[in-house]
Amino acid sequence: MSDKKQKQKRPSLIERIGHKIPDPTIIFMILFAVTMVATLFLGGTEFSTLGKDGGTITHQIKNMFESENMRWIINNALLTNWLAYGGGVLGTILIVMLGVGLAEESGLLSVLIKKVGLKVSDKYLPFVLVFLGIMSSIASDAGYVILIPLAGLLYAGLNKNPLIGMAAAFAGVSAGFSANLIPATPSDIILGTNAQAFAAAQGIPFVTAAGAAIKPATMHYIFIVVSTIALTIAGGIITVKFVKPKLEKDSYIIPEDLNLDEFTVKPEENKALKWAGLGFIIAIVILGILYFGPLAPYQVLNETTGLMETKSPLVDNIILVITFAFLVPGLFFGFKSGKFKNSSDVVAAMSKAMGSMGSIIVLSFFSYNFLSLLSYSNLGTYITFLGAKGLQSLGLGEYPILLLIGFIITTAIINLFVGGMTSKWLLLGPIFIPMLYNVNSSMTPDLVAAAYRVADSSTNIITPLMSYAGLILVYMRKYKPKYSVGDLIGLMFPYSMTFLIMWSIILIAFFVFGIPLGI
Repeated sequence: MSDKKQKQKRPSLIERIGHKIPDPTIIFMILFAVTMVATLFLGGTEFSTLGKDGGTITHQIKNMFESENMRWIINNALLTNWLAYGGGVLGTILIVMLGVGLAEESGLLSVLIKKVGLKVSDKYLPFVLVFLGIMSSIASDAGYVILIPLAGLLYAGLNKNPLIGMAAAFAGVSAGFSANLIPATPSDIILGTNAQAFAAAQGIPFVTAAGAAIKPATMHYIFIVVSTIALTIAGGIITVKFVKPKLEKDSYIIPEDLNLDEFTVKPEENKALKWAGLGFIIAIVILGILYFGPLAPYQVLNETTGLMETKSPLVDNIILVITFAFLVPGLFFGFKSGKFKNSSDVVAAMSKAMGSMGSIIVLSFFSYNFLSLLSYSNLGTYITFLGAKGLQSLGLGEYPILLLIGFIITTAIINLFVGGMTSKWLLLGPIFIPMLYNVNSSMTPDLVAAAYRVADSSTNIITPLMSYAGLILVYMRKYKPKYSVGDLIGLMFPYSMTFLIMWSIILIAFFVFGIPLGI
């Protein structure tokens, strides 16, 4: 029996390899140095890619040891490449923690978790978490900073390993990023409008296989609705059949500041919860007044396209909206429950939340500087270029399904090393939309874009280079202090491969049976 147990506990190949991988912060330090050395040998190398106008864009890898480029590293290390990276990703994480941290310190989230835990069966909880993770993509990156830690707290409240819930939520948030039930999400807009531009630049008809005109914002709506349902079911099954049995007997700790001795809702907590509900209504009313008042959507001229487009300050800054929506109910709950006595207690609660983000600040400095270096030196573009060129040389024109699979695999592999949905699409889209169509006319722009979104999402959860990988580790180490990036990759690998294979099969089925991808 002991031999059997020992055999069951033996880590998988992926986990054994993963255990050799150092902490993400160290990885980015190493990669920064490796990239610098690579540019020393590859500096001056030129290569060309297709542009939106159909012409070629010549790129040259920069030798980062040259004085001009060394000055760029020093001059941009703090502001542009760290604090302003990705439009201020670090600020997004920190500002959300103000509202979420206050709501957590007030006790509001714990009470809500108790409420949910008493009503949601453990049998269905994994499916709910995967689904909520998928749907959270509409709120920018809120799923990473809100849902995943809440999933851990929920499972802890149910006296189950918190990593089970966090894995399910992470799978939905990251691997299911491109799916949703809501049409015209930011991802849809980015993929659709650029696909239209790529096609127009080289005279590729922007129509479906049936000859119908493609609407950029909803060109995948039917496909992503089906995908959302399928991924939710698959993610839930993986959690129940693979992740739960693996983790339910593992040891974990409950942080000292997390009291789970009484998993019941007290009468005074119910009263405070009603006040929190009032606070939420007030927050919504205030946001509504702002939305229809001084922060109402407005029309602005796009100087690039020459067309009018709608801007919405609140929707464009959804993170601030989410923070406010947590902050007000948290205040109401905290003061009614007696957790907050005065304004000093409120500030202390937010400060405590900020204190837990120390490791994220350290990680982000090295990771964002590395990613900026990869982009500025053109080495990242070169890596993607080589992958695209390799697929182009396969000559699979007579086998459209293999051509489609080849593009999915290539993009999925590139996604392990070069993050950012938009940046990769702006590089791969101009190449593959015209190239695949010219090789086989059944490879329409909407089909190629759908293949891209499948591949771009599925492998997010198994690369330590993903921007939020370090954040997820911080959350998990709250319950398992020595949890490594290798453990995380091993845990999420079944989700990634299942999503990639199943999602690809769904897309191929749409293609083979001529089912329209969108509306």
